[in-house]
Amino acid sequence: MSAATTSGLRETAAQYAKIEDKIREGGGAKAIERQHEKGRLTARERVDRLIDPKSFFQELGVWAAWEMYKDAGGAPAAGVVTGIGVVEGRRAMIIANDATVKAGAFFPMTCKKIIRAQTIAQMARLPLIYLVDSAGVFLPMQEDVFPDVDDFGRIFRNNAVISAEGIPQIAAIMGYCVAGGGYLPVLCDTLLMTEGSGLYLAGPALVKAAIGQEVSDEELGGAGMHAAISGTIDFREKDDEACIARLRGLVGKYGGRRDTQTRGRGVRTGQSARAAEDVYSVFTDKPGAQYDVKEVIACFVDVRAERNEQGHESLAADFDEYKADYGQSLVCGYASMGGHACGIVANQKKITHRQMPGGKAGPAKFTNMPGVIYDDSADKAARFIMDCNQRKIPIVFLHDTTGFMVGRDSEQGGIIRAGAKMVNAMSNCVVPKIVVILGGSYGAGNYAMCGRAFDQFVSFAWPGAKCAVMGANQATGVLATIEEASRKRRGEVIDEEMHKQILAGIHAGYTEQADIRHGAARGWVDRIIQPHETRGELIAALEAAGQGWDYTKQFKTGVLQT
Repeated sequence: MSAATTSGLRETAAQYAKIEDKIREGGGAKAIERQHEKGRLTARERVDRLIDPKSFFQELGVWAAWEMYKDAGGAPAAGVVTGIGVVEGRRAMIIANDATVKAGAFFPMTCKKIIRAQTIAQMARLPLIYLVDSAGVFLPMQEDVFPDVDDFGRIFRNNAVISAEGIPQIAAIMGYCVAGGGYLPVLCDTLLMTEGSGLYLAGPALVKAAIGQEVSDEELGGAGMHAAISGTIDFREKDDEACIARLRGLVGKYGGRRDTQTRGRGVRTGQSARAAEDVYSVFTDKPGAQYDVKEVIACFVDVRAERNEQGHESLAADFDEYKADYGQSLVCGYASMGGHACGIVANQKKITHRQMPGGKAGPAKFTNMPGVIYDDSADKAARFIMDCNQRKIPIVFLHDTTGFMVGRDSEQGGIIRAGAKMVNAMSNCVVPKIVVILGGSYGAGNYAMCGRAFDQFVSFAWPGAKCAVMGANQATGVLATIEEASRKRRGEVIDEEMHKQILAGIHAGYTEQADIRHGAARGWVDRIIQPHETRGELIAALEAAGQGWDYTKQFKTGVLQT
């Protein structure tokens, strides 16, 4: 190649690079300033913070929509950033709406660019991360955006198909997500949302015009509402920075191979967030007493370093709680133990509260009893279990439950349906299931939390744990009534003394059968362990499961009760 040709190529390359720099400015300096005034980062700032430090972001489709849509003022890079980046040592396809370009609205090329990114991810089975900040369809061009096979709807179809193929998808709503666009994040496996963002099918103005209802952004589709009432989002985050930190943590808890050299979250796998001996002060099995199971979990999981707004470092449990404000009688979350990613499903043993959808008077609040599984909790756990299978990570079940909630309100709320959904998802797991019975494990609660009949990989129990169809006190009353009725039919007279003897005899026999040693003797539990050694026992089980477990099996549930 001649020197003149080389020089010409360099000039052309430099010219292209200059144009690309201009494209990457998106809507320009003023639009970027408006985004910052809202306390939000731009799409490219979000991507820069999401990927591992000093790693390469292979941006795709920079030239999409170049010199197009001039009558509408143009759409640099089609108003969306797409590309392959390394997040927590794992390559992922990143798709980020650029809100500086027409508020992130979808042009025809926006759809085509996103569909192309999804196609590439599908081919290589790359996880997809969507950073959502969009006003929806660019209405002046709706006929070219909305209806066809390569338009807006195809993105949602791809979300569903990609999920069914077992390819993980995470979405973070970091601005507005309205109308049909709301289906993209909700069709993903895991959904985060920042404070001040909005997720709804119709905004306040349209709602007022359509049905005459006056409602605020937050009531209609704010992060607080979706976290506590609708249960639509899985993680509620303060701002962009917190959301990105959570995203990195969640990507770090996928199973499979990754490049550990590029990771930078400060997870310390050699220690737990709380001292192992703390389980004795945190846990209680005294009747009527309560404890926070999250404090117990902190004694098992790894610790990670976090920085506050002032830059000071603190240590916290490497536990990302799933739907923390919803279905609170079960605690679910992603964790690491000894560096092994896993999911945790645990019964909460303290009083919690639930907000129900409300009419004109607003949401109603109910109190949940400790250790009882409610319908919203079972729904939450079912989805969480399915996501752990999508992530290919083991699940640890921590039992301390009296079973499912009973009564008129619970039955009308669909407790059997929700419980069946949880049992279905748990039964069909293709990932290892590890069980620890901390306190009680009774009735259908035992089943839903992966009882012995449900293909446990290994099961542990603490000394003093109990396992039976119901608690001794409840069972005694029922069995005594049956026994006394039988005796009366035979002509016996049941006086007060006889009644007490029957109660005492049945209670003693039932208590003996519920003793965990009774179950261990019959092979219903694999190992009774010392509470302060639980972390080491779990790490050993996770290591054994990780050595040769077949994660290629396809996760299927059949027909779920919804």
